[in-house]
Amino acid sequence: MTLISPNTVLANALTHVEDVLAPRIRAGKPQRIALVVGTQINGAPHAGTSLVQSMAFATAARLHDRHGLPVEVRFSALDNAPHTLITDPVTGHRYQRAYAQTLGMDGITSLVDALYRPLFDALSDRLAVPYGVETYSQQQASSLFRETWLRVLPRLEAARLWLAPSTGVPHVRVPCPQSCGWAEKYAERTHVEMAGRSLARVSAVCLHHGPYTAMVTPTGGGYLDLATLYRNLVKELAALAEPDVLQVMVKGTDWMPGSLLVDGALQAVGLSQGQLPARLFCPMIVAETGAKLSKSLIRSGDAALPAGAEPWMLDTRKWPGTVGEFADRLLHLAGLLLSHPRHFFRSYSAAELSRLMSVPQGSPTA
Repeated sequence: MTLISPNTVLANALTHVEDVLAPRIRAGKPQRIALVVGTQINGAPHAGTSLVQSMAFATAARLHDRHGLPVEVRFSALDNAPHTLITDPVTGHRYQRAYAQTLGMDGITSLVDALYRPLFDALSDRLAVPYGVETYSQQQASSLFRETWLRVLPRLEAARLWLAPSTGVPHVRVPCPQSCGWAEKYAERTHVEMAGRSLARVSAVCLHHGPYTAMVTPTGGGYLDLATLYRNLVKELAALAEPDVLQVMVKGTDWMPGSLLVDGALQAVGLSQGQLPARLFCPMIVAETGAKLSKSLIRSGDAALPAGAEPWMLDTRKWPGTVGEFADRLLHLAGLLLSHPRHFFRSYSAAELSRLMSVPQGSPTA
């Protein structure tokens, strides 16, 4: 079987896929490289998720071989994904309980161990690339993340339209402190103000307990659930605290438009062009219409399983083989896609993914 891809401006400018990171490596002279990949852990991973994760490991190995630097993969398990949604019949406001508040720390650990670690262990063993796991709950509880958020607050006016272009109000959710775990999904009645040099006052309204206030400090005071673009702004600002580590944000291509907004927000709060994070956008799996293969739309009945797709593409636990065999096929596919920039910087249909995942190791590409 062959893999034939059209040329693009970016592909034509590169000899190897990882060359897209060359300006960052040369300018920053890092002592190590971390490939950072985040996933909402709202159920079993689908094909696109596993593909991006395998690409992170494969690219890390190539960077190590090219530059001789220590590498690692950092997995951000986003346990702030909504688990339960409900509408208050009195006010009409939407409320949510995230996975973190619903399952608790032990439940989240068990979920990550069951759904993600087996594949990560297999990829890590095969490529000798170490990895670490950090949940969003752990991240938001760290003094570095909170201190960064508190430093951003006085400058938020400059960045708010980048983070929320339609409303100008970036969402902050701080679940009710009475352990019920509910928070207003769209944070319409949530207000944040500085109450001191390293102190913020957050006021909100609980579904069951009415108005409440949380005082957020660098070491505690409430669970900080930031909307997606806002979270990335704070996370990527915090990454500057490791100047000797080049952190490469690994994402699917569907993230590219959103990253333009995050970069605008980063510059609005004072970063220079050279301080913006390095990013690697991986191939996206699409349906016949060109839309991203969406597990949620298919499960809700709003979209059909694309022609040529297989059940494991929506739930990788259904792969007809062992986790080790799945890792081997993913790494073989990663090798094909990384073999030429033309193959990497593009999308693939579900049917083409099925074909490529069936290609035996050692098959030539064109």
